[in-house]
Amino acid sequence: MQDCKQTIKELTPLADVVTMLGELANPVATRDIAAGDAAGKVLAMDIKAASHPVRAMALTDGWAVAAADVADASSYAPIILGQNSACLETGDDMPPDTDAVLPPDAVVVRGSSVEAIASVASGNGVLAAGGDVEAAKSLYVAGQRLRALDVTVLTALDIANISTRVPRISIVAAREDLRLAPAVQFIARDCAAQGATARLWSSTNLEDVLDASDADAVVMVGGTGSGGRDGSIVALAQAGSVLCHGIGINPGQSAALGTARGRMVLIVPGRLDAAMAAWLLIGRRLLDRLSGCTDTAAGSHCRLTRKVTSTIGVCDFILVRETEGEAAPLGGRYLPLSAFAGSTGYVVVPPDSEGYAAGSGVAIHRWS
Repeated sequence: MQDCKQTIKELTPLADVVTMLGELANPVATRDIAAGDAAGKVLAMDIKAASHPVRAMALTDGWAVAAADVADASSYAPIILGQNSACLETGDDMPPDTDAVLPPDAVVVRGSSVEAIASVASGNGVLAAGGDVEAAKSLYVAGQRLRALDVTVLTALDIANISTRVPRISIVAAREDLRLAPAVQFIARDCAAQGATARLWSSTNLEDVLDASDADAVVMVGGTGSGGRDGSIVALAQAGSVLCHGIGINPGQSAALGTARGRMVLIVPGRLDAAMAAWLLIGRRLLDRLSGCTDTAAGSHCRLTRKVTSTIGVCDFILVRETEGEAAPLGGRYLPLSAFAGSTGYVVVPPDSEGYAAGSGVAIHRWS
């Protein structure tokens, strides 16, 4: 049997790893993309819109009128509408000298005569100029991650292109049997959801990927342990430098971080639960640095149904199922697939804590 080539000498605190990322991972160059493709992307520049709408417009179908002209209108005393009045559909510009929209049932048409049989308040059924967005108002700021809702707002404002930062991530499996593993697929999908582009490589050789890739960072999956087939840390040391091997997170302690050819290289374990924890706790922070994201979700608060224990110095990744404001911890040191299937999200226990008592308030990071 081949001797173990890799051993973890000590665990680097997660906070120190985050500091390394802050010092070494720099935001990538900006890129203009179509606003319609911007969901999940991080803005590189503030977005300020022109006044919208430019002119007052009808919010409902009906007749444009000057409210003062029909103030005394009723079915007993109809008032003939003036020349500026017009039958409008939602979205039509309001004619000059009109400030309200009479609903269709408040108007009677008799031949060529159009009569109001009810009054209407000024502004009723009208979106004033600038009612959607005031001129030069800042809608979004640099560092903000755009949601699908935000894309809808941008397209409604006829904003065609925006400036973003889109990190390019190369994902390589340490062994052929891991190349199509669930951990690899999860990281690729999450990269896309977080506004990055991911490329899965068929090669399992880190040097080959570094030679051929123009990626901003590389993620390697598997080969972080001390088994006979584990050699990812040695490969990173040969290609560049290992900043740390062994990180104070659970699961995922055998993860590693380094640099090669001017790029950050994150190596996560091949075991699915450990790979997911390492990616969510470290990989997402790497993406945030590369994309310039400052818009990090704090999570929603719930109370634990039972206590959670943790080891001082280790950041624990705990799956939970949320029900009516309460969070039930799932799994243990190993997180089975059934726990992932039944989970709403996860809780992170900081390294300075021995855990949480039952009834403690915790922040849940929900699955998107």
